[in-house]
Amino acid sequence: MLAYIGLGSNLEDPRRQIEKALDAIREANKTKLTSVSSFYESKPLLDMPGPKYLNAVCKIKTDLSALDLLDVCQQIESDQHRVREVKWGSRTIDLDILLYGDQVLSTQRLTIPHPEIINRSFVLVPLFEIEAGLEVPLLGSLKELLDRIDLKDVKKL
Repeated sequence: MLAYIGLGSNLEDPRRQIEKALDAIREANKTKLTSVSSFYESKPLLDMPGPKYLNAVCKIKTDLSALDLLDVCQQIESDQHRVREVKWGSRTIDLDILLYGDQVLSTQRLTIPHPEIINRSFVLVPLFEIEAGLEVPLLGSLKELLDRIDLKDVKKL
C-alpha cells in the first residue's frame, strides 16, 4: 500500500527531529521509504506562540494496516519525546498519516484522508512536490486543492 506521512517539528533542532523520524520510518518493519519532499518552513497554526515549523512529506510503501502504521508513527513520536499538552502547540515531532492508498477511513483513532489536509499549505505543497498528479479521495486532485489555498505562509528551504 502507498501511504503519505506529513512530518513537522518546531522544537529541539527541527531538522534533526525530522531526519531522525525519517530514519525510524526507514527502519520500521514492513515499510519502505520511497521519497521525501524538500523541507518547508511555516508559521504555527492559529498564530500559536512558538518558533516556526519545519515540515516535510514522505511517501512509503507498507504492508502494515493503517492502524498499525498509526501505531508506528505514534511510537516514533513517543521515542522523540512528543508531548501533547496543547492542541496545535509546539512539538518535537508530529507525524500525520495524510493518505493511505485510496482508502477512506473514519475511526476514533484515525481519519483518512487527514481531516485538515485541505487547509494546510505546509502539507499540500510538499505533497505536490513528490506526487503532483495525486488524486485525494473525496477531495479531488492535489492541483485543485492547491489552487484553493493561500500559499504565502509556506517557504521552501
